[in-house]
Amino acid sequence: MHQRALVLFSGGQDSTTCLAWALARYAHVETVAFDYGQRHAIELAVRPRVVAALRAAFPQWSARLADDHLVTMRELARLSDTALTQAAAIKMTDRALPNTFVPGRNLLFFTYAAAIAYRRDLPVLVGGMCETDYSGYPDCRDDTLKAMQIALSLGMEQRFVIATPLMWRDKAQTWQLAHDLGGAPLIALIRRETHTCYLGERAPEHDWGVGCGTCDACRLRANRWLGFRAGSTS
Repeated sequence: MHQRALVLFSGGQDSTTCLAWALARYAHVETVAFDYGQRHAIELAVRPRVVAALRAAFPQWSARLADDHLVTMRELARLSDTALTQAAAIKMTDRALPNTFVPGRNLLFFTYAAAIAYRRDLPVLVGGMCETDYSGYPDCRDDTLKAMQIALSLGMEQRFVIATPLMWRDKAQTWQLAHDLGGAPLIALIRRETHTCYLGERAPEHDWGVGCGTCDACRLRANRWLGFRAGSTS
């Protein structure tokens, strides 16, 4: 059984839940983030606070949490014309995709992550991609990531496993997974410390966390928080 993993950790709700999931399973866990010129670059600033809070709240995981890596790939913002990399209103495009879709982003993320993992003997790559509650991004689909796993393994002559623990969970189930992993302390940490808002807003504070409350990411998070709370009290 694999004991070492690399988590794609942005500092958001999903990736923090995935980090907790990995820490509960693997003896050695490293993290990686990507500075791609994202509009919500505040997520990069909250990452150290999330990690510090995890270490403090869950000392049993602290010894397992090892090196962090930051990859700069700002050319992606220059190449992309999206609402995540430019100051543009969020809307649907004529391709029936929201303009928050950054073409090639997850493919590049996993390619860079695999390059790090190859050097550091980290056979498991963990990502928070989801095909249940998502905006139709083609690089979040299970088929895409299965194909990526094969391509990386063949192209680097090393067996990689891409683990996506949220793939078939909606956001309410993601909240529930976090609760199952770390109880009320992990839920509180996610609400207080993580960042998911597309616009990069850290205020106001809501029951479900912080953010503008109106972008697609905030509205989805808020709606599924209500579903989680309803399920946990029924």
